[in-house]
Amino acid sequence: MSVKHKLNRLKKHVIREEEEIVPEKPAQDSNTALWEDYQTSVFTYDNQYCLIREVVYPLDYKHGHYRLREFKEVVARWNESELQHPLSSKNHHPGELFFFDTETTGLGGGTGNTIFLLGQAQVLDNCVVVKQHLLPKPGNEVALYQSFLKGINSKTLVTYNGKAFDWPQVKTRHTLIREQVPSLPPFGHFDLFHAARRLWKNELESVKLSKVESEILGIQRENDIPGFLAPMIYFEFVKQQNPEIIAGVLKHNEIDVLSLITLYTHLSTKLLDINSKTTNSEHYEIARWLEYIGEKDSALRAYSSFVKKESSQEQQAKFALSLLYKKQKNWKQAVMLWEEIVSEQNKKEVSFKAAVELAKFYEHQEKDFLKAMEYTDILRQRSEKYFELNKLINAEEISKRKERIERKYYRYIARASAKNE
Repeated sequence: MSVKHKLNRLKKHVIREEEEIVPEKPAQDSNTALWEDYQTSVFTYDNQYCLIREVVYPLDYKHGHYRLREFKEVVARWNESELQHPLSSKNHHPGELFFFDTETTGLGGGTGNTIFLLGQAQVLDNCVVVKQHLLPKPGNEVALYQSFLKGINSKTLVTYNGKAFDWPQVKTRHTLIREQVPSLPPFGHFDLFHAARRLWKNELESVKLSKVESEILGIQRENDIPGFLAPMIYFEFVKQQNPEIIAGVLKHNEIDVLSLITLYTHLSTKLLDINSKTTNSEHYEIARWLEYIGEKDSALRAYSSFVKKESSQEQQAKFALSLLYKKQKNWKQAVMLWEEIVSEQNKKEVSFKAAVELAKFYEHQEKDFLKAMEYTDILRQRSEKYFELNKLINAEEISKRKERIERKYYRYIARASAKNE
């Protein structure tokens, strides 16, 4: 039999096999009934599918120290407040804040890191809805993002380290399929990680969300899946497609987004009621935060109320307050605080800095050169006694300062004598 004849016979079989091939339909999970037990449904789009889990909480539900309805109360208070702050939800309706967290196959960036779970929560008029979009397996991201982006009506994301990780990851993955799905909305962004770090970095061994939950918010997780195990669990789920495998990861993410609501409520309560709802350490850090963002009047009030408390940070707060008075050219208040700080006669840097300010004030503002030399001598004595203070101003600089003030003083004396002659 010739080769040509053999090929013709094989061709018949090839054609028959091709005719029997049926295009693959979107996979409808064989455990559909079981998925329903996990409050999860199947979403299909463009021959792909993803899984959507939705959980509804009543507003009276208490997550940690707060009931969910208290979030609505702090949003109302922000709308009444004149405080300009990066976490202010002024001009927001509660439902316009979009609490968001992801689970990914790794902690690195780039296109090799896949987001397999997009978790969100919104506080509506009479409930809180947690919605999770789960990628059942690679190759279904168009359906995942179509599901996620369909009907988003919020204007501000609330995340924990989302500016550095979650949202850039979303943007990266979205870029790969942007022609097939809706555009990403132009969200504002409240990243609560930065707020937690400002307030509690000196109080907690770390500011991971789990640590903030247990130490600050009163949230105790039971039988929780550690975040670092989520990728391994997901890969096993992809193989078996059994909802029982991924259920713990879904619950972990659900608690994450609920905790963002509690954390935002907690931070807002402290910012809006700094005098009665904060610890001394929190009060001081909020005052520093207000100063940093340029809210000088609010910072001045925060420091002023703080220095009335007994605290290990009292001297630092007094000095910060004095510099605000200095910027306002309120020299009387500034000098009073500097003198109080210097009178402590301790080795703290702040005492040394206050003495520098007094020496400068009497030299340049008051032209009281004797007083300026008096505080320059205090600087010299303390730098000799506390060697570590030399990093602020060394002996040579102090000597030059004193020589300059002495020259000014003798010129002043000479001019005064000439006038009297």
